[in-house]
Amino acid sequence: MSELEKLINLAKNAAEKIRKYRFVRIVSHNDADGLTSAGIMAQALLRADIRFQLSIAGRLDEAVIEEVNRSISKGELVIFCDMGSGQPELIGKVATDVIVLDHHKPVGQSHAKAVVNAHSVGIDGATDISASGTCYLVAREMDANNVDLAGLAIAGAVGDRQLFRTANAFILEEALKAGVVSVRKGLKVGDGDLVDVLAYSTEPFLDITGYPEKVKEFLRQLGLSGNIEELPEEAVSKLVNAVALKLSRQASPEAAEAVIGEVLLLNRELVKNVYDFISILSTCGKQKIYGLALAICMKDKRVVNEAFSLTKEHEKKLVIDIRENVEKIRKGENIWYINTADALSTGNLASTVVRYLHPELPFICVNESEGILKISARGTRELVSQGLDLSFTLREAAGAVGGSGGGHSVASGASIPLGSAEEFLNIADQIIGDQLRKNSKGKTK
Repeated sequence: MSELEKLINLAKNAAEKIRKYRFVRIVSHNDADGLTSAGIMAQALLRADIRFQLSIAGRLDEAVIEEVNRSISKGELVIFCDMGSGQPELIGKVATDVIVLDHHKPVGQSHAKAVVNAHSVGIDGATDISASGTCYLVAREMDANNVDLAGLAIAGAVGDRQLFRTANAFILEEALKAGVVSVRKGLKVGDGDLVDVLAYSTEPFLDITGYPEKVKEFLRQLGLSGNIEELPEEAVSKLVNAVALKLSRQASPEAAEAVIGEVLLLNRELVKNVYDFISILSTCGKQKIYGLALAICMKDKRVVNEAFSLTKEHEKKLVIDIRENVEKIRKGENIWYINTADALSTGNLASTVVRYLHPELPFICVNESEGILKISARGTRELVSQGLDLSFTLREAAGAVGGSGGGHSVASGASIPLGSAEEFLNIADQIIGDQLRKNSKGKTK
């Protein structure tokens, strides 16, 4: 039996269990992957005539468990999406049955009635399947007609910057075959006026990003104008080559691969371009406007214009915020890092730096917000192949200063107490140094 077949069997088992309940409490993460996961499960339950209550959380902690326990009764089910694999002790405190649909590395022994996690069958959840992909596999086992939800799974995978291989490749193939998704070649960016798209997209982050006048000059030299989705093939090719040349000067090899190639179009969703779709969800997640994000996932046409205008405004602020923060970046022995406060999106900032500015070492962003220090750390797949494991690093370093952390080897997050940034960064720097110095045999050079 292949790894994918084993994963589908886990999904089938979870689907059979879910069907037995009359009421389900869903808790999902607040990023694009978590929000699409919530959208998939909500629609699957609606279609199965199972009542549910849904909430979104920035992280799984004691407060979330307490709130869940207040809102459920014995004999009901709680489903955690895009969270729960790394916190078995919290899952054990839920007062009723639990199912975990996740793609983060499992830690310890879970108390859940069922866990669907690619890592447990040998598939890498950091790169090969998102939480929304995991939820989709469960939804299609609940009802074969749920194949139309594959677009949300694809969006979640793109939002988590995943690769379309193994499990993701299977979902994409199914989506293409069913006409749920289609493809066009070009720059992997949202649709709209070329000046706006290039000036205010963080992907790709170029030397002209954030500077509309520089973008206009760049386009004038290329002889290009108009909306990106309406460009003829020859113009698209000219734009792609010019962007690739800019990326080759400083960005990581992954950057060009990430922004040049096939643009996925979500034919069953209200927002067709997958990059526009995940920008909207990410914006709603950051601004805690979860109802708007879920309304987009549930295909409520009334909210589309509001979602687009909110997102465009946020993206302009985000680019300016990143430009300002880039000036504060410092170098440790084995990391690049920044200490900042109230950054609009630490995840975006961290991804931008490691992908486009300093790809040779991992980047850690320490952001003071809401009375604590929130950490976002990012690496590249190349660094992971050299031994980098940010999930382990952040779990250990955060734990050592009285916080908590975890995630994926290539991208991870943590929360630590105020005043502990310097100690945390020193520990993380040392751990990462040890990881990167080890050769393939596990011996230190």
